[in-house]
Amino acid sequence: MAEQIDIDKTLPKAEQYQLLKAQIQALIENETDPVAVMANTCAAIHETMGFWWTGFYRVVDGMLVVGPFQGPLACMRIAFGRGVCGTAWKEGRTVIVPDVEQFPGHIACSSHSRSEIVVPVFSDRGEIAAVLDIDSCDLAAFDETDRRWLEEICRLVRL
Repeated sequence: MAEQIDIDKTLPKAEQYQLLKAQIQALIENETDPVAVMANTCAAIHETMGFWWTGFYRVVDGMLVVGPFQGPLACMRIAFGRGVCGTAWKEGRTVIVPDVEQFPGHIACSSHSRSEIVVPVFSDRGEIAAVLDIDSCDLAAFDETDRRWLEEICRLVRL
């Protein structure tokens, strides 16, 4: 069984992500249960990067339904095309929002969320099976480095 390692927070963000990706790969490589994979993936990201909320929303019967997450309570269901998560699902791409107050149709699950990144997770058939949703209490917390590495991590998650 893989164990979470402490990643030096003084390293550049890209190096932290590189180590995190390797850790997640080792952690989930032999696991076949998608819930277990999502649970430990979001826990590793959350613990290592120190985000406010980190979790997955799964595509279930035409809705995004909250899955494994780390952080405070979350919205239970999100419609296709609604909010940041629904938009990432509809458009099939990562969405970075520097200020959630400026995003039309943002779903305010908490007033503490100030910025957000949502990354689609594709199935082996090329369909979006889930999205990885990460929120920060800070404005403009996410950039292209986050997008690149979180997309790479999401490619490891087989649903």
